[in-house]
Amino acid sequence: MSRARKLKILGESAKYDRCNYANYNLDNFLTRKTPGIYNASTRDGCTVPLFKVLMTNKCSNDCRYCVNCNKHRFDRVEFSPEDLTSIFLDYYNNRYVEGLFLSSGINRNAETSMENMVEVARKLRMEHGYKGYIHLKILPGTSHDLIKSAMSLADRVSINMEAATPEGFEELTSTKNYQTDIIRRMKWMKRLGNRKDLAPSGQTTQFIVGATNETDQDILERVDWLYKKLKIRRSYFSSFSPIRDTPLENHEKPHPKRSARLYQADYLLDSYKFHLNELVFDENGNMNSDMDPKYCSAISNPENFPVEVNEASYSELLRVPGIGKVSANRIVKLRKRGKCFNKMKELKDVGVVVSRAEPFIKLNKRYQTTLGV
Repeated sequence: MSRARKLKILGESAKYDRCNYANYNLDNFLTRKTPGIYNASTRDGCTVPLFKVLMTNKCSNDCRYCVNCNKHRFDRVEFSPEDLTSIFLDYYNNRYVEGLFLSSGINRNAETSMENMVEVARKLRMEHGYKGYIHLKILPGTSHDLIKSAMSLADRVSINMEAATPEGFEELTSTKNYQTDIIRRMKWMKRLGNRKDLAPSGQTTQFIVGATNETDQDILERVDWLYKKLKIRRSYFSSFSPIRDTPLENHEKPHPKRSARLYQADYLLDSYKFHLNELVFDENGNMNSDMDPKYCSAISNPENFPVEVNEASYSELLRVPGIGKVSANRIVKLRKRGKCFNKMKELKDVGVVVSRAEPFIKLNKRYQTTLGV
């Protein structure tokens, strides 16, 4: 099979591994003429083109949602480390991409497949002097020594949790163990990451949303635990999509906004320092998919509002719908210089979305409007 055909197959298969915070869609590949080039969007709105590909789609695991499930019948191909290194350098030298995101199916065993990915990173760093961004996906079951080797070469590493609970994980696969293959490896990466020369951009993970009976509360409890206990840098949420000829091909898709709401709630926990109990879940443990979780939290806690903009702390301002980190910072800094906010236009000028914030604030003890709910 030609290199171009392999690249098309393995580039397409790689789209299910998330490295993109701001855009929830899978279809981020630039053009069919340049397979494997992927636009990753960061939290601050920047777009970075990455070479995103699998070493192989050959896999011994039976993940029921996955395109590479061992029960799925389709073309199985693989790259050698030499071939993949050559393709990346061609893309990089022609300025098609700025970094590498490399993952793989598990062909035969995790150690051999992981060794091939590490060899690509070694060749790029040691033989070709590449100093740019590398993200290596750590395969479940990889040894401690090989994880350390990967982290010595990569800027960032990640392992897919896929599910928030051991029970949910068992719904997805019978060939991997949640505690030993996933959690234990994440703990190793956390300890190794205490060294600044090992994966300085830290570790991330990914959840498959809607493939199991896990609730939003299950997922966000796990996310909260990961931030507090394992110091992960980011969680990604991939909406389950049925794939023909896989065991879950007839499984229902999740609500189209569910992953987006999880991203928003995750941001509240990680960046806005919300407590988990400030988020609102229904009797089934799920958020309102049609409502921003920050707004939902605000209207469910009326005793906390309205807040006086000229007196509220930074943390209190962050809990007001329509006030983000940038506008909250500006408000606090201007107050320290003696500024007193009297008009909504003054808030608009510092970046507040006044149409959302108005029912939740006071200016100089004056209510601005009432909440029409």
